[in-house]
Amino acid sequence: MTVKGFSGKWLFWGVFALLALAALVYTLRPEPVWVDLASVSRGPLEITIKEEGRTRVRDRYVVSSPVAGYLHRVPLEVGDAVIPGELLTEVDPMPASTLDARSRAEAEAKVQSARSALNSTRQKVAAAEAEADLAIRELSRLKALSDDHFVSDERLQQARAAADRAQAILRSARFDEEVMAHELAAARTRLEVSAARETGNGNVERVPVRSPVNGSVLGVARKSEGVIQAGEPILELGDPGALEVVVDVLSFDAVKLSPGVSVRLTGWGGGSLDARVRRVEPVGFEDVSALGVEERRVQVVADITSSPEAWQSLGDGYRVDAEFLLWQSDNVLQLPESAIFIGDGQHQVFRVVDDRAVLTNVSVGRTNGFQTVIQEGLADSDRVVRHPDRQLEDGSRIRVR
Repeated sequence: MTVKGFSGKWLFWGVFALLALAALVYTLRPEPVWVDLASVSRGPLEITIKEEGRTRVRDRYVVSSPVAGYLHRVPLEVGDAVIPGELLTEVDPMPASTLDARSRAEAEAKVQSARSALNSTRQKVAAAEAEADLAIRELSRLKALSDDHFVSDERLQQARAAADRAQAILRSARFDEEVMAHELAAARTRLEVSAARETGNGNVERVPVRSPVNGSVLGVARKSEGVIQAGEPILELGDPGALEVVVDVLSFDAVKLSPGVSVRLTGWGGGSLDARVRRVEPVGFEDVSALGVEERRVQVVADITSSPEAWQSLGDGYRVDAEFLLWQSDNVLQLPESAIFIGDGQHQVFRVVDDRAVLTNVSVGRTNGFQTVIQEGLADSDRVVRHPDRQLEDGSRIRVR
């Protein structure tokens, strides 16, 4: 009985020690790391650049005033259709200014001065006519005496020169008379024609302003009538059916684009539209983002290739979301970008095997910032840790959140 009791006692304490040791080991072992998992899968993948853009009429025409004058009211509204040669509005010559008391007195004095100058010139014409008549009669008399050799040739030449000079003086006096008559008429016009005396019944020569193209009114710069200067804009015309898309792209992304790149247009209120890059402008500009960050951007122009029926509700200056398609594949092995990190100079992931994180080297391909192509190291349906942190090591136990 004594030996048997002694053996049972040691058996009890041995089992108790093993259980205590197991409890201690279980207590001291590392806790599993809570993780999120992601699956390796096959499917389509696209690499795009997405920016906000706007539509723009390809060919715009600014109709301006051809002359300085008085613009008539423009009857057209934005959106009205126009055809080539259609009368848009008219421009009258600048109306005469109103004379104040001082200006009117000066104008009356100029009329009197011009009338006196005309009378003086007429007297000079009369004197020149008398001189010319006398010179002609003297020349005729000397010619008759010259036939009988009573006058020398030298005397005859002097008389002929005097007659020519008298005729020239007469013509000059008559020209002066015409000038004075025109100056008198101008002075009278200045006095008699003013805005205060215009009745509006006279025939005023108007300059028509016509449409140069077939399209619609995109903007009205001058609606009401009033004085307008030559070259001042009146209307802006264009064809809303010939739209292009302008996108301001970061210069870092613009170098990846070239003419012919496919573009997908969304976010305009309708379905997805297809477009194609026509031009990447070679000049950048500085823009400030909504957060106040200065950015260097480049304008990219794209043509809509979808049928016009699909985007007939689009107009000039509408907002669109433009996705430039740089690369795509219909069936590729891919993984979330957040699961991949750099370790020992190569790409690695934590692959899940029997609730443990196994460090695995992978070979990656293209990425769109969210999904990355896996070339080697993983198989379809493998599970990996989505956001590995510093607590994870090769072989660490994990627990899925």
